Amino acid sequence: MSWLVIDRIDADGSTLECTLRPSADLERFFTETPFRVRYDRSIEAVPDAVLAIPVLANVCPVAWANGADVYVDAVDATFAQALEDVKTSLLAMHDFLEGGTLYARTCVDVEPPSSGSRDRDAKRESDSALLFTGGVDSTCSYVRHREDDPTLVSIRGWTITPDPADDENWAHLRGRVSDFADQRGLETAFLETNALSALDHAMILAHYKRFVDGAWYSSVGHGLGLLGLCAPMAYTRGIADVYVAATHWEGIDLEWGSRPDIDDHVRWSGTQCHHDGYELTRQERLDVIADYVEQEDSTLELQTCNRRMDGNCGECEKCYRTAVGLRLSGLEPTAHGYPFSQHDYDEIRRALEGGAWELGEDERNMWADIRDRVRETDPETPQERAFFEWLLTRDLGALVSESTSPLSHRLLRAGARNTPNRVYNVAYPTWKAVQSGLDRVRTR
Repeated sequence: MSWLVIDRIDADGSTLECTLRPSADLERFFTETPFRVRYDRSIEAVPDAVLAIPVLANVCPVAWANGADVYVDAVDATFAQALEDVKTSLLAMHDFLEGGTLYARTCVDVEPPSSGSRDRDAKRESDSALLFTGGVDSTCSYVRHREDDPTLVSIRGWTITPDPADDENWAHLRGRVSDFADQRGLETAFLETNALSALDHAMILAHYKRFVDGAWYSSVGHGLGLLGLCAPMAYTRGIADVYVAATHWEGIDLEWGSRPDIDDHVRWSGTQCHHDGYELTRQERLDVIADYVEQEDSTLELQTCNRRMDGNCGECEKCYRTAVGLRLSGLEPTAHGYPFSQHDYDEIRRALEGGAWELGEDERNMWADIRDRVRETDPETPQERAFFEWLLTRDLGALVSESTSPLSHRLLRAGARNTPNRVYNVAYPTWKAVQSGLDRVRTR
């Protein structure tokens, strides 16, 4: 029998911490490091049932992959139902997920904080929040909801790791987001978590990479995981709506961890989450940004680079893709953060044809979206014309299939999958002790 116990959850000042106790067969997926989240204001007044949300949101998908039950002292009833709804969506999406049951000593309807008791040190009060990086998707979502003055939320723990080596990248992101917010009189919220080091993300990837297009967190866990991290922050600020920008759009049915049928289910007492901008393709989101640039902010810069956080390198696949997209929306890439010249069209073609970038279905759809806009765009230079003509005739599926991860990475994952588990004779008695006194969380 597989199980995971979430031991006592502590809120010390602005830091949430708890220990994770897995059954023997699940131990390989956990590092014995306590799960932590650090917020930028005190969470000591947040109810225990809400404090459980960040850890449940991040560990439950791992439990579901192994058919494991999860045990916790208290959970918000609204979020417990949300987990069931998200689990249904994820199991329908991924055949390898098995499901599992959540047990809690108490499942309570948490009373949201009254507006008079909200902890605000804000420049402007806001009832909404937006996960924000300054990339295309989140900037488009800001433009769409700017009349609500959303709190901009940035999270360290996924693309920017908790490792000290990433301190500088985190400082760059915080500085950029703070500047963006200051110019518009917005609040910010900065969260830091070790969720992917409390979980043994490398081992999880080794086991499940073969089932997903991308990585575990991107393909399975990040919509629920990132939104769940926001729960204590939302409680302290009285946030009613949390928006996460869509990556894909209608018509793309990829196995991805952030979609409407996941994110729109995520909720807890007083707060509803929203998958935003799904009706727009990436190129149409750039059109929204282009209109905003023309009307309100001619100096707006985007940050999308896969290599740097202090600007855009202008040489990675995502930088090139964004620069071409900006051009197709009528903007000059160099005016909005991307070093780009007409000669770069030849570089893009060589990289795509030569398999220089590891691509997946995600990137195939992005380039297909660009190709659709190319059909409506008159090239301005001979280099651009040649690239457009080439792109219109290329088999994008073949470009993706010819792009693979390095052999060394594939061998490492295969080796990790075959590492034996440690065996504990006390596993069954421990499981029985854990189950005693807890009730299955019943929803609907």
